[in-house]
Amino acid sequence: MNVRAPRIALVAGETSGDQLGAGLVAELRARHPGAEFAGVGGDAMRAAGVDTWHDASELAVMGLSEVLAHLPRLLRLRRALRQRIAEWKPDVFVGIDAPDFNLGLERWLKQRGVRTVHYVSPSVWAWRESRAARIGQSADRVLCLFPMEPEIYARHGVDARFVGHPLADAIALEPDRAAARAAIGVPFHAPVLAVLPGSRLGEIERMLPTFLEAAALVAREIPGLQLVIPAANADCRAAIERLLSGSRLPIPDSRLLDGQAQQAMIAADVVLLASGTAALEAMLCKRPMVVGHRIAASTYRVVKALGLLKSRFVSLPNVLAGEELIPELLQDDCTPERLAGAALQWFAQPEAVAALRPRFRALHEQLRRGASARAAEAIDEWIA
Repeated sequence: MNVRAPRIALVAGETSGDQLGAGLVAELRARHPGAEFAGVGGDAMRAAGVDTWHDASELAVMGLSEVLAHLPRLLRLRRALRQRIAEWKPDVFVGIDAPDFNLGLERWLKQRGVRTVHYVSPSVWAWRESRAARIGQSADRVLCLFPMEPEIYARHGVDARFVGHPLADAIALEPDRAAARAAIGVPFHAPVLAVLPGSRLGEIERMLPTFLEAAALVAREIPGLQLVIPAANADCRAAIERLLSGSRLPIPDSRLLDGQAQQAMIAADVVLLASGTAALEAMLCKRPMVVGHRIAASTYRVVKALGLLKSRFVSLPNVLAGEELIPELLQDDCTPERLAGAALQWFAQPEAVAALRPRFRALHEQLRRGASARAAEAIDEWIA
């Protein structure tokens, strides 16, 4: 009797999801050499052997106005995709992040008997924990990157597994600072401030002017300060260049990098960044940081009034530690003066920086679990 090779359908919606998908496919293929993989992905998933019916870029829209503009196309794409997946009859469907697109797709497939996995939990630890129950209506199993997440899902009767974070696997426990400085052309003994204003254009427009003012204030106190600013892509670089060239501030000696965010962080004495995955990355690079973030005032008022924010902290290093290891300056506190003051404290207190490193290393080790292999193990149970 001929036994059909296992079929795994996957949908990833942006670069980070594409990388996660590629790692997962490599691990699943090692277990099932004849398996077939198809769905939505980017270059990394194609290189891993996924038959991409659509490119991940077709899902990569951000911001309310952009989503609304693309909504009819996205809904058509999801309808066509769910039908094609159902006809292909996969053993398992894996939605990788992109919850706005994937959870609805997963729910439709689950109702028709397809095993569904959601890889990367939305931030239910931060706000709207009740989403966990609704996610369970879509996914038979949730694969979590952070250790505090499965307990939240358990309270809502949802099967969730902590698999670790791929960034923790990829970044060395002891990063090579000299090599990072050589890679980006920064003198070994120069004081360095890395500035990461975000990877979305709206975030750059909102945060970079404040960050540049803060950098100018730091430069007044730190002679010879070098400023490094990684740009996530060409559009981000153009926005950063425009804001730099239009600034009348006494900006310190600066380098604008294409990507190379990790090298910039490892090379830096202090990192100034908007909250998000960048804060986790800076923690894994063992660098002291200052988190500054603002959202629209109207949005912030709604979040506060409805009590939607459940976590004491917004930055992942503090959330994981359960205490304030790094300063978070949010909304009205996110001013150039306060950001500069917090950064200067790190420059002035090498003993505080030294005390931070073992805390960051312990958190790194907690997240360093071989995420792709553990995710594959959790999915493998359902592959015939």
